[in-house]
Amino acid sequence: MERLSSTTLLPNTFSGAKDDITEQVSMIWAQIKAPLIVPLLNIAVFLCLAMSLMLFIERVYMAIVITLLKIFGRKPEKRYKWEPLKDDLELGNSAYPMVLVQIPMYNEKEVYQLSIGAACGLSWPNDRIIVQVLDDSTDPIIKNMVEMECQRWASKGINIKYEIRDNRNGYKAGALKQGLKHSYVKDCDYVAIFDADFQPEPDFLWRTIPFLAHNPELALVQARWKFVNADECLMTRMQEMSLDYHFSVEQEVGSSTYAFFGFNGTAGVWRIAAIEEAGGWKDRTTVEDMDLAVRASLRGWKFLYLGSLKVKNELPSTFKAYRYQQHRWSCGPANLFRKMVMEIIRNKKVTLWKKVHVIYSFFFVRKIVAHIVTFVFYCVVLPATVLVPEVHIPKWGAVYIPSIITLLNAVGTPRSLHLIVFWILFENGMSLHRTKATLIGLLEAGRVNEWVVTEKLGDAMKLKSAAKAFRRPRLRIGERLHLLELGTGAYLLFCGCYDLAFGKNHYFIYLFIQALAFFIMGFGYVGTFVPT
Repeated sequence: MERLSSTTLLPNTFSGAKDDITEQVSMIWAQIKAPLIVPLLNIAVFLCLAMSLMLFIERVYMAIVITLLKIFGRKPEKRYKWEPLKDDLELGNSAYPMVLVQIPMYNEKEVYQLSIGAACGLSWPNDRIIVQVLDDSTDPIIKNMVEMECQRWASKGINIKYEIRDNRNGYKAGALKQGLKHSYVKDCDYVAIFDADFQPEPDFLWRTIPFLAHNPELALVQARWKFVNADECLMTRMQEMSLDYHFSVEQEVGSSTYAFFGFNGTAGVWRIAAIEEAGGWKDRTTVEDMDLAVRASLRGWKFLYLGSLKVKNELPSTFKAYRYQQHRWSCGPANLFRKMVMEIIRNKKVTLWKKVHVIYSFFFVRKIVAHIVTFVFYCVVLPATVLVPEVHIPKWGAVYIPSIITLLNAVGTPRSLHLIVFWILFENGMSLHRTKATLIGLLEAGRVNEWVVTEKLGDAMKLKSAAKAFRRPRLRIGERLHLLELGTGAYLLFCGCYDLAFGKNHYFIYLFIQALAFFIMGFGYVGTFVPT
């Protein structure tokens, strides 16, 4: 009997200690909630609602412009002079401008043949085009393969140059800058740029060069991207939805309003004189393409976007590659904004409207606010209101505005409307990574100049088996676990359980599903699901 009493005494002791700890935590929470937590959360809600309104107004404005373009049919040929270049019996081929085609690459074992073959297949007078392969590869085997491929095309009569450097200073920007310094480039008028996984159609130059030839104020003609592996998995479908909105709406609006849109780094043709006047390529950020576009725009140059001209390319098909790409695409613009905002304000060559568009619309709303509000509002502040019911989020801010923004984003890819819920969860999950990268760019923190080349697997239809093998889950836990995503998932799960048990907001279904999405990303399983 005594033994029984002693064994039952220990659990009671622990139980009492547990109750004491719970009471102490509850007391501390009650003491700091009213004077500190509630005011801070109210301020956060106000700021998030303000940013949501900024994003909402921006999306509605672009939707109105796109609608008017569709109604009135303002095609590029109506806004700029375009007529096909014609033969001249006296001048012969010299009547055609000299075009340089640059292909920067780095250890592109899977795609180098596709890109070089597509560039060499461009239809243009043979003596008026130079294909320049800028190979920064560090693998000697791949280097030799690329050089042999260039020699193979040279033996067919193609004017192709294989250029290498002693170092990788400046990464892609350094390679492009060095490529323009060669003596044979001085005779070139325009430069077409294609990343290693891009495959232009043969008529690409015939459709772009006439715009530049007949409109001396144009510096750039940008084509649209077409994704060859969009149906490979759910992750590539989500990427397609995001990028289709960028190309079908954001780029189109910037071009049609004569305001500004950023060069996408590839699938575009530049006037070499405009590059030189803007100061050439610079490697001060990881978005050298956007940097050049902003500087050229401040010099008064105009850009044209051709949405009807599509160039095939490949989406990142592994979560690791996609994370590296999104870090660069989020960190670089924020860092460039920090470096150039005062230069844009002081500029006297462009109109006030263009300054406002570049600073507020292009940089602040799209490159900073869009990332931060998505994560902070929907993944931090809104779940926190479950724990602090004194803080109220109006229904228009929590439901109506996000729904409209989501629908406006989704119209760019009508075929994927049935996947919109997955897209929301995926974008919210990636917003953590993008927000972190944006803050790194604004603060110029540790990884601000990190450049990791996006892995490419080649045409998904031809190398489907290789792609699947490449995406096979690895067993090394350190490479697969993403602690920030797992931590955020745990926070959302806790808030969801609290809302289900004690809350009045009824957000628990959203919180549970979003928590699951973060756990999937945290364990690195994104990209293993194939949509229908």
